[in-house]
Amino acid sequence: MLIIFKILFWTAVLGLFHSYIFYPLILRISVRNKKQNSICFQKTDTLPIVSVIMSVYNEEAVIEDKMESLLALDYPKDRLNIYIGSDHSDDNTNDILEEYQNCITYFKFFPFKKRRGKPGVVNELAQIAFDKHGKTRTHILLMTDASVMLKTQTLFELVKHFKNEKIMIVDANMLNIDTKTKGISALEKQYISSEVGLKHRESLVHGKMIGPFGGCYTIRASHFSMIPDKFLVDDFYITMRAFEKGGDAINELEAICYEALPDDMSEEYRRKSRISAGNFQNLHTFRHLLFKGNWLSFAFFSHKVLRWLGPFFIIFALISSLILAISGNILYQILFLLMLVGGIFIPFLDFILKKANVNIMPFRAIRYFMMMNIALLEGFFKFIKGVKNNVWQPPKRN
Repeated sequence: MLIIFKILFWTAVLGLFHSYIFYPLILRISVRNKKQNSICFQKTDTLPIVSVIMSVYNEEAVIEDKMESLLALDYPKDRLNIYIGSDHSDDNTNDILEEYQNCITYFKFFPFKKRRGKPGVVNELAQIAFDKHGKTRTHILLMTDASVMLKTQTLFELVKHFKNEKIMIVDANMLNIDTKTKGISALEKQYISSEVGLKHRESLVHGKMIGPFGGCYTIRASHFSMIPDKFLVDDFYITMRAFEKGGDAINELEAICYEALPDDMSEEYRRKSRISAGNFQNLHTFRHLLFKGNWLSFAFFSHKVLRWLGPFFIIFALISSLILAISGNILYQILFLLMLVGGIFIPFLDFILKKANVNIMPFRAIRYFMMMNIALLEGFFKFIKGVKNNVWQPPKRN
């Protein structure tokens, strides 16, 4: 009987280690001698038409900077269109955007009178863009968020790859700014940086980057799919639907964009819990892609699914090690004690120390990891109960 709990324990441990350690290591080894796509547009070429699609809600703090970022893009203005929809903002966002619309001919603003959530706004804006420029392979959509600022060269660095007919999605390189030393922003920066590196290596190895950074990426209009009602993580849904249509998704490190990071753990917990519910929506929708027996299946399983199952692995490892520890096995007694210390005692200690303005970053990192997994677990139960709507509140940023 005890052998069952040993198998359960080591399966859980292997699941965590594979996603966070073994899979990144496999990519680092596999990426050797791999080169980025070289079939690219030059600036002297006739470039594709680009439609910028952006949904906003109460973004008065950043919307002027965002608009200046878009207007400064080094891309032919006669090939560029900006479509922004306000999801019934009730601050000064609409007033600011209406002023821009009055003097920018290639910018169209849509102040929607009823809240519908980001996916609903994105769907409507995309359809407006399709009606004008077609749902074709030569029409490119730039999907972006108000809080993400682009360098002047970013759009060209993304679009240049669409000369290669195999490529359907190009993701940007997210760099984070204004990190603090006392909260979680430094840890979030490290996590996002590692994710960018992981996705870049996925794109180099097999052209199957598992999900772009939702704040800034480009996609062929022909491969865009309308987002279902009540879906929470639209960028991943759009990417996986595009994979079903065939083609590659890559990351371009020279397509740089910036975003300030959250520093409050409770605020970030709320955001990750919501994203987690969306992750399980996507897992349910695209579970069939796990059984194709190809690189996409392996990458989807290794990079995403195992991480989404992380809280269950932790629970299984804790319970099975406890049962084995009670049986008198010294190894599992030690392992159970280590998990108690790492999973409960250190996060609680870090919580107390932070109240006293004492910040020990290794403790904060452990607490951050546990927080992410608890948020994943909460998101799972939100998914089981059924997502009621996809209306969102922008997270607080530095």
